[in-house]
Amino acid sequence: MYRVIGSGNSRARRVLWIMEELGLDYEHVPALPRSEDVVALNPAGKVPVLIADGVPILDSTAILTFLADRHGQLTQQGGTIARAIQDSMTQFLLDEFDSALWMAARHSFVLPEELRQSAIKDSLKWEFTRSQEVLVGRMGPGPFLLGPEMTVPDIILTHCGDWAEAAHFPITQPRLAEYLARMRTRPAYRRAQAA
Repeated sequence: MYRVIGSGNSRARRVLWIMEELGLDYEHVPALPRSEDVVALNPAGKVPVLIADGVPILDSTAILTFLADRHGQLTQQGGTIARAIQDSMTQFLLDEFDSALWMAARHSFVLPEELRQSAIKDSLKWEFTRSQEVLVGRMGPGPFLLGPEMTVPDIILTHCGDWAEAAHFPITQPRLAEYLARMRTRPAYRRAQAA
């Protein structure tokens, strides 16, 4: 059995979702970032942490990739062009979506108040809007991000879409809004949301 450590309103939700998609047995420990339990496993205090075979694995994307590879689902085979395209999309989402949202969070509540720069959010929203245009140009014919099969980037993008809406970063591209609405109907997504 796996153990997922991290509150459900963090990037740990990505891990909970993949667990549900894969039908894996797991224990969820909804620890907060920088809590004693988390720091004992990750000195940076960040969540999620996955305990697999007694070993802590850090970073949501590393965890998603590990689980998809280990269980042979939600991913393309390593060393293939399809996997290179999948990995390229993953990096794009992390660079263009996740990073903008994380920077906005840092300047909203993560950093000490005296270090926060609220004006940065305007430029981050502008970048986020521009990135949506680029993303729509890269999307496959569907129903998933890269075509007919769900992969790790679908989890990352949908989580970023949820995060964006919570942070008041508008989803401006109709195709992206339709995609997010469709992904949110998945039973595994809903189970992860309830965790």
